Parts: sequence; structure tokens; C-alpha cells
Amino acid sequence: MLDNYYGVIGFALIAAGFSWLVDHSPLAKHTLSRRMDVHRKQWMMHMAARSVRIMDSQIIAGLQNGIAFFASTALLGIGAAFTLITALDPVMAAVGDVPFLDTSSRIQWEVMTLGLLVIYAYAFFKFGWAYRLVNYSAMLLGATPDVQRDTEATAEALRGAYRAGAMNVVAGRQFNRGLRALFLSIGYLAWIAGPAAQIGGTLIVVGLLASRQFFSPALAALAAGEDAMDGVEMPAADDSANRT
Repeated sequence: MLDNYYGVIGFALIAAGFSWLVDHSPLAKHTLSRRMDVHRKQWMMHMAARSVRIMDSQIIAGLQNGIAFFASTALLGIGAAFTLITALDPVMAAVGDVPFLDTSSRIQWEVMTLGLLVIYAYAFFKFGWAYRLVNYSAMLLGATPDVQRDTEATAEALRGAYRAGAMNVVAGRQFNRGLRALFLSIGYLAWIAGPAAQIGGTLIVVGLLASRQFFSPALAALAAGEDAMDGVEMPAADDSANRT
């Protein structure tokens, strides 16, 4: 029985292993996502020093719109998976003449389609939770007081900024997991060509995602900022106005 489903078992193991690699392994701190977590926190710390925060609220709104778009996409995927379940017979008949597609077992197609439904439902849940956490980030942003000259007031502002940054990091991680589920669903769809194709397709998708997390130009761009000023001499301050 398991011989017909070793593809989905392999998919689950590969997806779980990759999630552990980029979220919990010792190498996770070197990923693009973790590097961006640092900048999320820095953004909120700089926000506390600004009395006018229109730019920050606009960035939050942009993040919400992006999350809402992908949540809608996942919801469409759920609807498509339900439609596929109810229309398996005409779908299997339509692709039955394709030589590399296995349409011999309707039960297998039902099980695989249910797995696809679970993936899209998981992604929708992650996007929905990320949207709510970004709302919380916006509230924490609004609740963060301005940095004042008073030491206690400054400490409270920094604590508020740190809370807002930490909430934003959690929201970003939930969004990343939902996005990862959508990407992995592309590899999962290869099951229509057989279990071996499903495992191969999943490995290709995971390889692409891993390269973006560890070796992408985006990660190199973040690293470039760290040594961009190496060897650059800052001009000396002009103190001629202070000379007597």
C-alpha cells in the first residue's frame, strides 16, 4: 500500500527537513530571512526616534497588502483543490492519454488531492495569522512613545520599539512559512507524473529555496552593506567657524 504513496512521504520528509534547516538548525542564523529579522528590529528602533511616523505606517500598510494578496491566493488554491476532488473523473479522463501520467488509481488521486488541500489550508492559516500579527505591530508602533530627554521616558520608548520589532519579526516568520508552503506545493503537484517525479520536483524546489536563503544576490546585498565603508575616509569636520 505504501508503495503507491512513497512520493508524498518523501515530500513530507523533505519539506520538514528544509523547514528545520532554515528555521531551527545552527545554519538558520545565516539565512536571508534571519538577516532581515535584524533589520526589522532596527527599523522599529529608529522609528522610536521619529516624531512623525507616516513613513512607518505606510510600510506597515504595504506589508499588510502583500500578506492579504497571498492569503487570497491560498484561498483560491483551497477552492481549486475542492473543485478537483469533485471533478476527478473528467480530469483523469482528460489526462489519461498523456503517457507519463498515472491515472490508474482514483483513490490515489483523491488522497493526493486531499494532501494538496492541506498544504493550501496551512498556507492560508499562516498568512491569516501573519496579517493579524502585522496589525498588532501597527498597534505597538502607535503605542511607542517618542524618545525624550528624560532617561525613563527614553527607556520606555526603546522598550516599546523593541516590542514592536519583535512582533514584526514573528509576523515575518509566519509569512515566510506560508510562502514556503506555496512554493513547495509546486513540487507536490508533480505527483500526477508519479511518486519519483514528486520527490524529484520537491528536491528541485527545495534546492531553489535553499539557494535563495544562503547564496542569493539579495543576501550578498545585505552583506555588502557591512563593509561598504571599509577604506573610506570620512571628511574632517570644518571647525573654521570656531577659530578665533
